Amino acid sequence: MFFVTGTDTDSGKTLVSSALLTAVNRLGAIASADSAVSILASNTLSTLGVKPIASGCAQTSEGLRNADALQLMTSSSLKLAYSTINPFTFEPAIAPHIAAAQVGVGLAPEVIIESLDLAAFAQADFCLIEGAGGWRLPLGEGRYLSEVVQRLELPVILVVGMKLGCLNHALLTQEAILADGLKIAGWVANRVDPNMSMFAENLASLKEMMSAPFLGCVPFLDDPSAENAADYLDTSPLFQSAEANA
Repeated sequence: MFFVTGTDTDSGKTLVSSALLTAVNRLGAIASADSAVSILASNTLSTLGVKPIASGCAQTSEGLRNADALQLMTSSSLKLAYSTINPFTFEPAIAPHIAAAQVGVGLAPEVIIESLDLAAFAQADFCLIEGAGGWRLPLGEGRYLSEVVQRLELPVILVVGMKLGCLNHALLTQEAILADGLKIAGWVANRVDPNMSMFAENLASLKEMMSAPFLGCVPFLDDPSAENAADYLDTSPLFQSAEANA
């Protein structure tokens, strides 16, 4: 199980999370022959994407629904109820703790952990829990979503939104994650700005300065689907990390 965070809102967490799930889904046919995924015994790799907190949800006949959570569900081979995937839904597209306060909902780390069906998540061979915003997302009353990750001791996947300022954002986020006593299992460069100057040079700098394994670079895509983005990702370091910690 991994936690996916980003350098900022709109860094591409959902696209990358969905692409990672898709890439692992593709591994099923070759799992037994690939030493990088030898931690898994069967040829079928079950996957699951979870988004505990989401703002910017739409009213539907079935209740509030979030596009990012629905995308994760589409890319997951393990099918669970929406309320299990996204227990905290808020309609306005604002900071979750502000949206929660408007409807009288508390978002303490303990409450969030209690809402997570960890037993159901454990059914998946590969599970991603996607955060909201960046690493230090406020939950209100001086608490942060990063506390949930700390309590669950989850390895982190960092999505770097490639745009002006990303070097600072990536390094500060890496520093904060490590200072919180957690491991970064890998990082992904996601090109959110097609006109970013000196893109190759910035990517090269990140490769030098980031301490975690590089999982790939997703270019700016005309069709930003999970299937297309998965072509640019390498999930093997994630399985090697899990194998080393087993």
